Amino acid sequence: MLYFIPTPIGNLEDISFRAISVLKTCKTLFCEDTRVTKSLINLLNDRYDAGIFVDSFIPLHTHNENSININKDIFTHNAAYLSDAGMPGLSDPGGWLINYAIKNDIEYLVLPGANAALVALISSGFCQKEFNFVGFLNIKKDRLSSLQTILTSPHPSIIYESKTRLLELVGDICGIDESREIFCIKEISKKYEKKYHATAKNMQNILKDENLNGEWVVVIDGKQTTQNTLNSSDILSLNLPPKITAKLLAKLNKTDVKLEYEKLLKSK
Repeated sequence: MLYFIPTPIGNLEDISFRAISVLKTCKTLFCEDTRVTKSLINLLNDRYDAGIFVDSFIPLHTHNENSININKDIFTHNAAYLSDAGMPGLSDPGGWLINYAIKNDIEYLVLPGANAALVALISSGFCQKEFNFVGFLNIKKDRLSSLQTILTSPHPSIIYESKTRLLELVGDICGIDESREIFCIKEISKKYEKKYHATAKNMQNILKDENLNGEWVVVIDGKQTTQNTLNSSDILSLNLPPKITAKLLAKLNKTDVKLEYEKLLKSK
């Protein structure tokens, strides 16, 4: 079995009992960064006496996912993929490995667990039935064009951003729609977690004096659409037969069609 195991996003206690139980059975771990994963295993063993002992750690990251040669014999025993933090498959090579498993008929299972995107979305207060997950914007393509498209969505959008580009991102949002509500959160689940909620214009002023070190998630509220309201005078201004006008007025005012028709006749 190939497992995809969510890892802590800030606090070691984000790990689940189930994740530890599965890790105890794994001989091989695919890792976004082997150093990070080895450190996590050591912490779990030291703090919780987890008893996790892995035979091999295989690096799998964005620079080798298209060239890595995987020996399928690995999957005769339990193996797992761990990203550096959070849910595997979101903005990391876990998605590539899932597709590899599907194409090669390898049985796999994704465990539920810590996820920075959903924590940020719910914390923002913008949470709706629908939302957009963007992850990291492509720095090699036109970021501004992508951002303009994102800002046309009626649904909240979740963006991962580095500390070095955060102010640029907020500035670009401000340049497109300075009144748009945005939510920024850093160091989710860590001791110094901080939340910022403001319009794009005000967020610029807030963040320029803040310590930006840490991992950031930005949630942009969806574009608010104004609905045109129809009233009785709008219907009466239309050149329609009285019976049709009466039906429209009755539906709008939730009254009887006959009553509206009689009122129209009296007004003539």
